[in-house]
Amino acid sequence: MNQLRAIVRLLAFVAWSVVMFFVGLVVQLPVLLAPRVGVPIKRAVSRLWARGIAAIIGLRIRVEGDPPTPPFFLVSNHLSYVDIVTIMAVCPSTFVAKSEVAGWPLLGQLSRVANTIFVDRASRKDVVRVNALIDGALDRGEGLVMFPEGTSSRGVDVLPFRSSLLEPAVRAGRPVSYASLHYRTPAGAPPADMSVCWWGDMTFGRHFWELLQLPGIEGSVSFGSGTVAAETRHDLARDLQRAVAEGFTPVTTAPDGADPA
Repeated sequence: MNQLRAIVRLLAFVAWSVVMFFVGLVVQLPVLLAPRVGVPIKRAVSRLWARGIAAIIGLRIRVEGDPPTPPFFLVSNHLSYVDIVTIMAVCPSTFVAKSEVAGWPLLGQLSRVANTIFVDRASRKDVVRVNALIDGALDRGEGLVMFPEGTSSRGVDVLPFRSSLLEPAVRAGRPVSYASLHYRTPAGAPPADMSVCWWGDMTFGRHFWELLQLPGIEGSVSFGSGTVAAETRHDLARDLQRAVAEGFTPVTTAPDGADPA
């Protein structure tokens, strides 16, 4: 039964993503020629894709608080590639993602069409280029989402935030919104920290296949009630990490590397 569920979901995932890929290509033209008209259309397409994917993989999303309105700069803890679907379904955005995502089958192509900003975390020089792209996205009236932890985790706690890509917010005096993500699975299913969270040396292909077999996923995104501003990016990173951690509910209490309780 689980294998059949995964096969059906995989076929639906591919079919829906291919359709939205071509829709996204069509949307690129108005975004480039008339951003004021094109950006709202892009948001609507992004939300449609994410909500379709959420339905396909059995992801039910619970929202606490009010999502920010564009243009905005939003940060969150990072648990899985599922985070993109969870946030985009309720808050269509441009994402900042590690460069490896661009090479993923299908998801990489979709990310490019969605104008995802890819960053080479191994290159300090790339930060200048990425920060310029962040400025451009905000100037066009887009919402921008970043995961400052720099990697996805098991959900034990919120990791320290990296500050380098927060420079555009500090330079422009732009307050930053924040949110906390959490997942859980139904009783009897593999725990969320092992089946939804993607961390350590887990391989994408195997993890995604096992995720498709889950009977369902409950995701929650809790938006902060205010924004955070600071005079330096290091202070901003620290204050944002604290704010996200305050609203964060651990996915598991087992330490990284340990078997789930």
